[in-house]
This record gives sequence, C-alpha cells and structure tokens, in this order.
Amino acid sequence: MVLVLVTLVAVGCSRNPAQTAIRSPTPSPVNLAWTDCGGGFQCSTVQVPLDYAHPDAGTIGIAINRKPATDTARRIGSVLTNPGGPGDSGIQFLRGSVGTFSNLNTRFDLIGFDPRGIGLSAPIRCLDGPQEDAFNALDSVLDDPQEKQAAIDADKNFAAGCKQRSARVLAFVDTASAARDMDMIRAALGDAKLTYLGFSYGTYLGQHYAHLFPTRIRALALDSVVDPALEPNDFLYAQLVAFEQNLQAFLTDCRARRSGSSPCTYAQSGDPGTKLMALMQRLDTTPMPVGNRSLTRSLAVIGVLTPLYDQSAWPYLDQALTLADRNNGTLLLRFSDLYLRRNADGTYDNVTDANAAVNCIDKPVATDIAVYDALGPRFASASPLFGPAFQYSNLLCAYWPVPPTGKVGPITAEGAPPILLIGGTGDPATPYAWAQSVNKTITGSVLLTRQGNGHISYTSSACAKQAIDAYLIDLKLPANGTVCR
Repeated sequence: MVLVLVTLVAVGCSRNPAQTAIRSPTPSPVNLAWTDCGGGFQCSTVQVPLDYAHPDAGTIGIAINRKPATDTARRIGSVLTNPGGPGDSGIQFLRGSVGTFSNLNTRFDLIGFDPRGIGLSAPIRCLDGPQEDAFNALDSVLDDPQEKQAAIDADKNFAAGCKQRSARVLAFVDTASAARDMDMIRAALGDAKLTYLGFSYGTYLGQHYAHLFPTRIRALALDSVVDPALEPNDFLYAQLVAFEQNLQAFLTDCRARRSGSSPCTYAQSGDPGTKLMALMQRLDTTPMPVGNRSLTRSLAVIGVLTPLYDQSAWPYLDQALTLADRNNGTLLLRFSDLYLRRNADGTYDNVTDANAAVNCIDKPVATDIAVYDALGPRFASASPLFGPAFQYSNLLCAYWPVPPTGKVGPITAEGAPPILLIGGTGDPATPYAWAQSVNKTITGSVLLTRQGNGHISYTSSACAKQAIDAYLIDLKLPANGTVCR
C-alpha cells in the first residue's frame, strides 16, 4: 500500500485547534549556537518540549538552518519556510531551493526547519529499506481477497514497526505541536513576530499557528492551501478528481501533438489514454523487470502521478510512458523513487514514515474496512487510474498504535493580521476549492488566484511570486480577486 503525500499529494485532515486545551507561554529568547554547514548556510537546534501538555517530561531537538540576509543594513528579520508533506525536510528543501528565494533573501534570513518526527528532528522510523520496498510495491488495487488481506497485513506490520522503532515520539508529532515548535523557533531567532511562507501541508501548519498565536504574526503567506474541514476520504476524493483533470489535460495535449516540431511520442502508435490503462493492466499481471527490481502497477501509478505536479514535467512523462511501452520501466520507476524518497543505495528518507505518523494522529479515520470497500464505485468513477489505487489509502490509520488527537473542522484565526492565500485553478494536490473554503473561514484573508495546472504557485508563476514577495517584504497585499497566470 502507498500513502499519498501532501507535498506531492495531501492526505489527511486534522484537528480543530479550538478543541486544544494546551496553553503555550511566550517562549524565552535563547542564544542559538550556529555552526557553518556549507553552501553559505548555518545550522542549529532548538530544544522544545516533547509533550506540550507536560513540558517537564523531556525535550527533543528541532533542526534548523539559515541563509543570512544579503543586505544586512536593510534586514527585516527571518522568514520561516515549510515545503509541505507532512514528512518533507525543510532543511533539505531550503538548501535545494535557495536560489528561488533570492529576492526574499536580500531582506530576510531564510530559515528552514525539520518539523518534529521528520528529517533530523527526532525522526519517525517504521521500516528498513527492503521492507519499505516491499510495502510500496504491493498491489494497492485490492480486487481479490488475497490482495486485500496482504494489504491489511502490510498496514498492520507498518504500524507495528512505527511503534517498535519510534515509541517515544509517536504520540507527539501532531501538527498543533509542530506549530508550537514554530513559535519556539521564532523566539529563538529573536523575531518579535513571525514571517512565514508555507507550501501545501505547510499551509495547514500555518493555519494552526495563526489559530494558536494570532497576535504573534507579522505576515503569513500560504501557497497551495489545504482545507482542514474535509473528512479524510472526502479530502482524498477531491484530490483524485483534480489529479484526473491534470492527467486528462496531459493526454489531450499529447493527442494534439502527434506530429510537429515537438511531438508527443506516446501518441504516435495509438491513443495514449487507452495505452496507459492497458499498461497498468499488464503490470498488474506481470511486473516489468528494471535491473534487479520490478516496476509493479502500484509503483507505475506513482510514476505517472509524480510529473503531474508540474506541467513543465509533461515531456518527461511522455518519455517515461514511451519507454514503458517498449518494456523499459526505468524512468517510471525513477519518478516513483523520487516521490517516495528512495535513495540510490536502497535506503529511504523518512518521508513515508513521518507522513503516516502525522496524518494518523491529526485525523480520525473509519476503522471498518466496509467503509473503504464502499468507496470503490465513486473513486473509480472519479479516476479509473488513481481511484482504485488510493481507495484504501486511509486504512493504515485504522491500525495505528497511537489514538488520534485531532478532529476534522475549520481553523479560525481571530485577531490575526490579514493572511495571504494562494490557490491554483488546476492544482492537482490541493484543489482550488480548498483555498476558497479557507478564504471564507479566515476572516480578513486575501485570496490570490493562479490560473493553470500544477502544484505550487510560487515556483510556476512569476506574477504570484512577485505578489508573495511584495507581501512578505513590504506587507503589501494584492487586491482581492487578483488573478495571476
């Protein structure tokens, strides 16, 4: 079974912070010990309570890095960033994307951090490399009793592995606690108020912060907005619809370019949509050898899904499918490995482990498998490719060893300054309707619309990036109803 990720695909709804009884005092400033960690970056660790309800019960370290502002005379402060997930390392993200934020870096120290349970911050671990290979390759289209039982057993073993390897932190990786960690980071950096740029799941983290600490915000920009008011399976259904729309846009574009200066090769020997479904059927029967590994249907579905995040990657999807049509699954498997964070040596980053841990504690899910069985017709109708493959994705949390502490519901931010929300009309992972919903919930928020396919507006639209930078630097909000392309 494969979990769907928020950075790539957001699964998981969450608590209504209004239910949270914990009160966080204003953190005391600390003198952080910074070390040079290469590439112009400095690294440090912020100690935070493991359990905010019992702050004397021990601490964990939250790893952070910074790229100091280049114009020190006009430095505003720090801008905290989060790439999404849950499970993605903010430290790795900032290192790999620092050039993207060059304009912000003029006036701000850029700050990346690994949220609790992720990366270098008390990471959750559930499986070793070979076990995760087997888990990810297992057929997730449960169309016979044997496959269903195998998937149930795999989910139970995954959950048991998390308890065995990560018992100390497993109950404390909820998003509300991560938002409290953000306030500890803010104080440790010496900023009176938080400036924050969050993407995808990072928008959900930002909403929690705004609810808990509305008066400690300088500016919050939330790009590719997650809606916390959806039940888990409805959340997933909305994504299936959006990914199917992006897939059909790719296939339509491919059919239109059967010939010409930049032809879509996959369309030159038959209809690409028909061929794609036939490929998946073949892989279900006979996985495709790729070196000493195999491309299974589950891995191939992930391989197709990954380049749909960015329209500029469509030519590579064409290439991957063309190769697979010739019994070469190398590129599809490479896309799958990219999504699942599999390293060349067969090890994995802890993205899948942390994604499960955060989502399962943030949201209650149905525990009766009959509920997931009943999703079949609706999911398959929404997407014949993705629907059956992700129908049982949320079932893993039914076997989780730690009970959920969250509730599904809208998150308010009474008393916060205006918050900038950015949504893309063709976003496959965080559908545009989610940004519209959160815009209605958060009083005084401003919604910037980007027209087009793909996930994350900051990296795909110069207009959106300019508007976000202007807001974060000068607190200049775009007019309500502004549309970027």
